[in-house]
Amino acid sequence: MRPTLFLTALSCAVLACQPTSAKLSEADIAANAAMFTANGVFMPPNQPAVEGRAAIQAWFAAFPALSEFTVQVVEIDGRGDVAYARGTYALTIAAAGRTPAMPDHGKYLEIRRRQSDGRWLTALDIFNSDVPLPTR
Repeated sequence: MRPTLFLTALSCAVLACQPTSAKLSEADIAANAAMFTANGVFMPPNQPAVEGRAAIQAWFAAFPALSEFTVQVVEIDGRGDVAYARGTYALTIAAAGRTPAMPDHGKYLEIRRRQSDGRWLTALDIFNSDVPLPTR
C-alpha cells in the first residue's frame, strides 16, 4: 500500500522537484482519481469536502500546475481491511503570469479500504497546511 494523498495523486514522477511547472494529463488525472473508492471523500483545506470519484477527478483537473512537490510518509498501519497513511508534504504552485509562485507545506492523513479484488483504495483523504493564513 502506498499513500495517494492528493499530492501523490499529482504524481511524483511528473512533478517531483522539476524546475519547470507541470500539469498532469487527463489520463493521469483519471488514473489518480481511480485510486479512490467510488464514494471516496477528499478533504482539501479551506473548502468543502469533495465527495465521489468523479468530483475528485474534477478537483484534480482544476488544481494548478506545480513547480515542486515532495511527500514524506511518516507512518502506515492498519488492521484487517482498513489501513491509514500519515505524512507530510511540501509543494510550490508554479508562478503564472503576474501571480508569484506559492510555496506550501503541511500534513496529510488518508484511510484506505481493501477491496474484494485485493486493491487498497482511498476512502478518506485529508490534508492541511502548516503555513499560517495571511493576516489582514
